[in-house]
Amino acid sequence: MIRHVTPSLAAIVAATFTLSVSAVAATPAELRTRTLETITPLPQTMPGSEKDTPDRIALGRELFFEKRISANETQSCNSCHAVDQNRGGVDNEPTSPGAFGKRGGRNSPTVLNAGFHVAQFWDGRAATLEDQAKGPVLNPGEMAMPNEGEVLKRLSAVPLYQKAFKAAFPGEENPISYDNFAKAVAAFERTLRTQDRFDDFLKGDDKALSATELRGLDTFLTVGCTTCHNGPLLGGNNYKKLGILNEYADKSDKGRIEVTKEDYDEFVFKVPSLRNIALTAPYFHNGSQKTLEETVKAMAWLQLGKELKPAEIADITAFLQALTDKPRAVAKK
Repeated sequence: MIRHVTPSLAAIVAATFTLSVSAVAATPAELRTRTLETITPLPQTMPGSEKDTPDRIALGRELFFEKRISANETQSCNSCHAVDQNRGGVDNEPTSPGAFGKRGGRNSPTVLNAGFHVAQFWDGRAATLEDQAKGPVLNPGEMAMPNEGEVLKRLSAVPLYQKAFKAAFPGEENPISYDNFAKAVAAFERTLRTQDRFDDFLKGDDKALSATELRGLDTFLTVGCTTCHNGPLLGGNNYKKLGILNEYADKSDKGRIEVTKEDYDEFVFKVPSLRNIALTAPYFHNGSQKTLEETVKAMAWLQLGKELKPAEIADITAFLQALTDKPRAVAKK
């Protein structure tokens, strides 16, 4: 015969205490120490910024918003990489329309913090910000300018630029050049460094993140997201195959192999930075993922072979919200 035993009040209290102790998460200080093993705060300045002068940055800002550098004068750099009105350095389109409405094949990456990346574009085909700035202007599917000479002809016809290029590149006989155009745009882009609450936490502020965000960070680390998303940018510093453990269905874009011609780079892309990720939907190289939640779920399955629970997805997503530039986060609300 089975005896039904009612536990004593003391036993219930003891069991509850034991359960609560085991469920207590690491302290913020402990979590910080663990995080700093793979993720560090953003540096204060981007590489190359020591050469940037106020005049060069000011010129670059003007050029970044200049529509004369597109064939039909409808597009600027800011059209696809919008930074005005506290936007996230993207156009929030799956793929961007060019000057004549034709869409490109890949999602526009954010220009915020881009100077910290190992290279530019999803496939890393541009080594520097300067190299990247030159490409879209002459791309027939983007700004569609016919050649460098036409770009310089248009800029030279503007009195503002005649004066600004001389100030930005003093002593040069012909300061309005395509190289200098790219140098100025890059100088401005190197000022687009963001500041978020996560860095405040990494630097010692125990109250910078909410309890949910701390739990999300813990989950982010435990699940293994830092296998790819590490370093100051939580990405942007390496290349990975999309579909490491589970195959990605869309095979239309071969990825970095088109640049390197190496078989091992098939379906390999630059790992996106997670800084400001909440501002840059839709996601993936083709803009196929509409929300951050579905992206977290998909990446865990494709890259780590893990099916996350809804609570884990929610917590990680909450943590990712803390990676938004503080002024932009306020504006978003």
